[in-house]
Amino acid sequence: MAGRDRDTYIHRQGVTPETMSVISSKNRIYAIPADTNAANQFFQVGVVATFDPSETRAIETVRGIGYGDHVAELVPGVTDPMTLSLSRTAQYLSMIYQAFGYKGGIDGLVRSLRHHKWPFDIVNETIISGIASVEPPARGASTNDGYNEEGLDAIMTYYEGCWMSDFSSSYASDAALVQENVTVNVTDIVANLTSDYNETSSLFNLGAKSRILGDFFTVNTIEETAPAQTA
Repeated sequence: MAGRDRDTYIHRQGVTPETMSVISSKNRIYAIPADTNAANQFFQVGVVATFDPSETRAIETVRGIGYGDHVAELVPGVTDPMTLSLSRTAQYLSMIYQAFGYKGGIDGLVRSLRHHKWPFDIVNETIISGIASVEPPARGASTNDGYNEEGLDAIMTYYEGCWMSDFSSSYASDAALVQENVTVNVTDIVANLTSDYNETSSLFNLGAKSRILGDFFTVNTIEETAPAQTA
């Protein structure tokens, strides 16, 4: 039932400015919703207000006895899992759990993080502006370096094996809109530098399985049903 929400006017795609700078209206976030029947068919998550990827790692300091207050070397430590903070407008026919592949809201019983038992994938698509995609190459550079004669492309980033670690929403009497806020921890990140982009496409089909989920796409990992009722 959540699929009907994607067909309403609120998800219509409008025009955006063509600029050299990256703008938020050319950034799209995709996931596999709960109501899709085909594997690997990614839809836009919904009306997203903020999308904040964040990653950190510790830097260890190497010092030596007898060398005074001097740093000999800085050694990068292990990288902590990337986190994605996402704020999304809640909709009656599509809540955040449904957008990430779980049968919640009007479609099922998922209401809590404790019901979140399978990882999911998120795709971030940054559409390259038409102006930037046809910028002439730098002086002395090859004609194939950073130059796209065909025009519009997109930078794709695949966030694999995602788990929601935080969820919150707020209902306030002095505010009409209800925002759903989630923090997602990412197992791995795979980059695809550019990909052909279709301005008129409303369905984004990756055509590739998740390396984390593997064959789990072929089974129903997102079905959450009520206990059987006895007479």
